[in-house]
Amino acid sequence: MKLIGVDVGGTFTDLVLFDSNTGATFTHKTPTTPHNPSEGVMSGINELCRRFSVDRKSIDHIYHGTTTATNTMLEHDGAVCGMITNEGYRDIIHIGRHQRPQHFSIQQEIPWQDRPLVKRRWRKTVAHRIAPPHGEVLVPLDENAVRQAAETFKANDIDAIAICFLFAFLDPSHEHRARDIVLEVYPEAFVTCSSDVSPQFREFERFTTTAINAYIGPKVRNYVTMLEENIADQGYSADLHIMGSNGGLATSAMVAEKPVLTILSGPAAGVMGGAWSGGQSERHSLITFDVGGTSADIGIIQHGQFAEASPRDTWIAGFPLMVPMIDIHTIGAGGGSIAYQDKGGAFKVGPRSAGARPGPSCYGFGGDQPTVTDANLALGRLDPDNFLGGEMMLDQAKANQVIDNLANELSMDRLSCAEGIITIVNSAMANAIRSRTVQRGLDPREFSLMAFGGGGPLQASEVAAMLAIPEVIVPPHPGITSAIGLLTTDIKYDAIRTAFQVSGQVSHDRVEAMFSEMEGQLARQFRADNIPDNDVEFLRYADIRYVGQGYELRVKIDGKYFDNNAEKQLFDQFEKQHQTEYGRSFPDSPKEIVNVRVSGIGTSTKLEKQDTPSSGSIDDARVKVAQCVFRHGAELKTFDTAIYQRGKLPLDEKVEGPAIILQQDTTTVVRPGDSFHIDQQGNMLISINS
Repeated sequence: MKLIGVDVGGTFTDLVLFDSNTGATFTHKTPTTPHNPSEGVMSGINELCRRFSVDRKSIDHIYHGTTTATNTMLEHDGAVCGMITNEGYRDIIHIGRHQRPQHFSIQQEIPWQDRPLVKRRWRKTVAHRIAPPHGEVLVPLDENAVRQAAETFKANDIDAIAICFLFAFLDPSHEHRARDIVLEVYPEAFVTCSSDVSPQFREFERFTTTAINAYIGPKVRNYVTMLEENIADQGYSADLHIMGSNGGLATSAMVAEKPVLTILSGPAAGVMGGAWSGGQSERHSLITFDVGGTSADIGIIQHGQFAEASPRDTWIAGFPLMVPMIDIHTIGAGGGSIAYQDKGGAFKVGPRSAGARPGPSCYGFGGDQPTVTDANLALGRLDPDNFLGGEMMLDQAKANQVIDNLANELSMDRLSCAEGIITIVNSAMANAIRSRTVQRGLDPREFSLMAFGGGGPLQASEVAAMLAIPEVIVPPHPGITSAIGLLTTDIKYDAIRTAFQVSGQVSHDRVEAMFSEMEGQLARQFRADNIPDNDVEFLRYADIRYVGQGYELRVKIDGKYFDNNAEKQLFDQFEKQHQTEYGRSFPDSPKEIVNVRVSGIGTSTKLEKQDTPSSGSIDDARVKVAQCVFRHGAELKTFDTAIYQRGKLPLDEKVEGPAIILQQDTTTVVRPGDSFHIDQQGNMLISINS
């Protein structure tokens, strides 16, 4: 079986081909085509097959990480949307909650008010009301009003429509009936229901999530449809799967219906790729550290399990999002982050970025502001003659010039300014990792830092030292780790129901019925995807809180039936997780099951292992010795630093730093006092002497 993984980045589209019959892996990079990413995807797939003499018809599956949904939200470039909701609740998605993003600012931007997903004139209300806790009908659905709203949307070319009723998570039938009416009137519209997208309580988040699904829906659906057609038209028989934010793959049909599931498609693939690469070297507690040109994505993997985002921490472009997602924290810090002096005289780096064009000044594309990449070059940590495997020359003089300009503003010398840029950006990255570890009761010293992306290996050793992380791992192909991650996961779907069951009064039969219903729903979806029942596994979870708390913790449920023992184990595990998360627990306080969840995992063919690396010698690998600047105690010091070609390094031979390791997709920096070796799996393991 042959699999292709394709991850679309801001600058490059990365591709990996895996042949499960021979175990061979082939990689390729091609420029991204922002105007139409599918062009770059197809160009890359064709080039990959041509370069390695692979028959197009022999490709079985194409797994894709897409940024279409993410970019649509970040660029605020989605569809003009309409909404149908209950009378009196037209403004839920405008009012939001009483918390504001910045509690004490009177000039802050509130995204859902400043750039609404659905303009107020396109929010139509209809008579309808059901009541908790069981969904009794208080006011029947006014079908004529729904029909009139649909006719208004059609007359005004509003082709994306969200249907959001109060308490629809208790009974979705009314939303579904409204959807059917809209499609009768306006069959070409993209129509989505809140009970299908996020069937749980919290109206603001549920309505906003549904509005996001409508907002990005037409663009994502068109993209997926176009890509599928191009795959077929160009002679491929492979089926297309898309990486979801939950770390699993989904069929193109599922993504076309619920594009909101792909909001963090690319970063999720990076976490999966990092976890897989670490597992090759028996490292199962990892902090993934994916640094690109504009941002750094951070994920946590503990004992082989990745953390999932909670509703209080899940946002995209300032909007709350309530769908299953890997917990990924993104900050505006990358190779293109611009260094400057702010109006108060402070030395700052990022979040503004030079991007790919014009990019850092040393790229020679017209950039005239100092960036992190320019600072690394000024310090000697990048080889101007061996960037991107020698395919691109860096302009040392321009990098020095822009660093000098900033240094003069700050009354510093060039090297102190350049080192200051690196220290500031690394401190921001270290603080972001602290927020995901120390502030959540996790000790970063018990993890390895998995560094990938074009900039991760450049910064990782210093970031690890700031956090006393003992080891940095750099996978064999850091620049395409996200593409590799696409080939390491399974088909995964999630279902959720709001339960509201208080300890001491839990109806085991009701909870079990919810689990059974969700498992049946997911089983039908897997059968529609032609995945045999024997290849499907269901995992059960519950969201639990103390009665009166505002947010929940997600707890795994062991066992096949929810009974007294399962309930006790569930609440005991909640107490332990609460102690870890918040530093204390309240065993005598009543607890509440808020939501119950099922994750269905359908086994798919995966990448098994990395290619066995070739072993060379230190002498063959050494390119030259250059002058590099590092901080030594309180002073900056210039060190004679060996520069190596990674592909020629020996296996299992310890090499002392300082060192610079070159490869086509990144450069790795090893500080003085640290050491590294390449293990039998091809991972570079850097021991940090903090």
